[in-house]
Amino acid sequence: MEITVNHVSKTIKGASILEDVDLSWTGGKIYGLQGPNGSGKTMLMRLIAGLIRPTSGEVLIDGRELGRDMDFPPSVGLLIENPGFLPNHTGFRNLMLLAEIKKRITDADVRKALGDVGLAPNDPRKYRKYSLGMKQRLGVAAAIMERPELIVLDEPTNALDDKGVERICALIRRERDRGALVVLTCHDAAILDRLSDEVYTVSEGHVERRAAG
Repeated sequence: MEITVNHVSKTIKGASILEDVDLSWTGGKIYGLQGPNGSGKTMLMRLIAGLIRPTSGEVLIDGRELGRDMDFPPSVGLLIENPGFLPNHTGFRNLMLLAEIKKRITDADVRKALGDVGLAPNDPRKYRKYSLGMKQRLGVAAAIMERPELIVLDEPTNALDDKGVERICALIRRERDRGALVVLTCHDAAILDRLSDEVYTVSEGHVERRAAG
């Protein structure tokens, strides 16, 4: 997959959120976004996922424009801001409901995704009983379970202990190695540098690449 962002700006209620952003990203890499809250990181993630449209400029997925040639990227997994699931269903049932939309994967694939993030597929607890860390793991499982070409992860290691962080980092690398294009944010700069092939700083709507590490 290739994502091209051409001179994209986003204005909301007269406030400039992103300003003249130019990017070119390819599959098989992890792109980290670093910047303070309100800098425009989440807005950029929403733009490349097709959840919002730019005020000016264009976002291309393999040469096709979001909002004109397609509504959303054809193969995308998302975890943006807080994960939200049905509170009265188990984690497995929540993921199965999502899997039934596109019918690309089986219940075995869902069970594997749960195991990959450190959740027990047969856990009888309902989502409302999950800890913050368990909710985060379920959100990551939902994003990766269909093996999408584009994976967008907003703070995927949030609320996880050290062992959980290492598990999720290994999973993100695995997805990169199979050819996915991964975009992520992380409040821990050390984790972001360690994971990312390229790191971009986002400040007051401006996006610039810097060397990782």
